[in-house]
Amino acid sequence: MRNNNAGFLKSKHARILTVVLLVQLGGFYAVSRRENVPLARPLDQFPKELKDWRMAQEGVVEKEMMDVLRADDVLTRVYANPASRWPAGLFVAYFKSQRTGQAPHSPKNCLPGSGWAPSESQVISVSVPGEAEPIRVNRYLVAKGEEKSVVLYWYQTRNRVIASEYQAKLYLVADAIRYNRTDTALVRVTVPVTDNQEAAAGEAAVQFVQSFFSSLRQYLPG
Repeated sequence: MRNNNAGFLKSKHARILTVVLLVQLGGFYAVSRRENVPLARPLDQFPKELKDWRMAQEGVVEKEMMDVLRADDVLTRVYANPASRWPAGLFVAYFKSQRTGQAPHSPKNCLPGSGWAPSESQVISVSVPGEAEPIRVNRYLVAKGEEKSVVLYWYQTRNRVIASEYQAKLYLVADAIRYNRTDTALVRVTVPVTDNQEAAAGEAAVQFVQSFFSSLRQYLPG
């Protein structure tokens, strides 16, 4: 006889239900305690020079966007490397607590909402200085009309780099219960593709991540 219950437990709906229940459990457990909100260094003090990369432009997030984003601190810049033809955009949104509904907006939803359609997606490993193991990040190739860009993004919290939104929710619950904190950051790198050189743009994005990752850890709570 076929075990329908076993099949359901392995389904996508069961995983989503598990996350919802765990988040509710973590919220119920932690709501009676005052949250441990760690101190973070202001992102506007982030270095403007990163090895071979130099800041080319300081971005500004409009108030309307900040009202939607609801992040506690934001960094948005464009860096350039004289040895590379590809500039790299860096966006960091830091949330000191997710208890009141503040949470990162997944680029999976934000990019299509702004007109960028993903044509390729995968999770890749990136070796970064100071880390014993490569970090795992999302890699997207997105397009809007004739324009294309390579996008790398991940969630960073408590010395973790997390690619999966599903795992990010699980760690949120675990950290709320064990450490009484729910802070996190969304980190996104965007490199435009020129002359259809997608692989080269992707390599530039990886090199840029390698240049700033160690510095970024100093600005996010460990």
